[in-house]
Amino acid sequence: MSSLANVWQRLTSVVDRVEGQVGKALQREHGISLSQYRALQFLANAAESELRMQELASLLGLNQSSVTRLVERLEREGCTARDACPKDKRGVYTVLTETGRQRYLEAKRDYEAILEMALDDVASTPGNQTLIACLRRLGQEQA
Repeated sequence: MSSLANVWQRLTSVVDRVEGQVGKALQREHGISLSQYRALQFLANAAESELRMQELASLLGLNQSSVTRLVERLEREGCTARDACPKDKRGVYTVLTETGRQRYLEAKRDYEAILEMALDDVASTPGNQTLIACLRRLGQEQA
C-alpha cells in the first residue's frame, strides 16, 4: 500500500473512532444522534434557519429518504418544521424551531469538550499524534 493510501486509511480510522465516541456521548448526554446534531447545526447557521431538504441531505451526506426520516424524527421532537417553498411548491424546506435551537445550543456546549476528549483518546494510539496535531492546527487557523 502506498504512503498516501496508508495516511488515508489512518485518517478514516481516526474519523470513525472519533465520530463513534462523539455520537455515543451526544446520545447519552442529550438524547440526539450525531446526524441530528449536525442537522440542527446546519439549520442554526443557515439564513433564516431554514434549508431545502435536498440541500440538507447534501450537507449531511445523506440520500433523500434518509434525510426525510431524520427530519421526521426532529419534527416529532418539536425541533424542526417543514414549509413549502414559496417559489416552487414542489420544494420543501425544513425550518429550525425555537425548541430545536435550544436543543442545539445545549448540545453545542458539550460537543466541543466531547470532541476534544475523543481526539485526545485517538491521539494516544501510536501513529495518530501527528494527524491529530495537524487537525488541531487547522482548527486554530479557522478560528
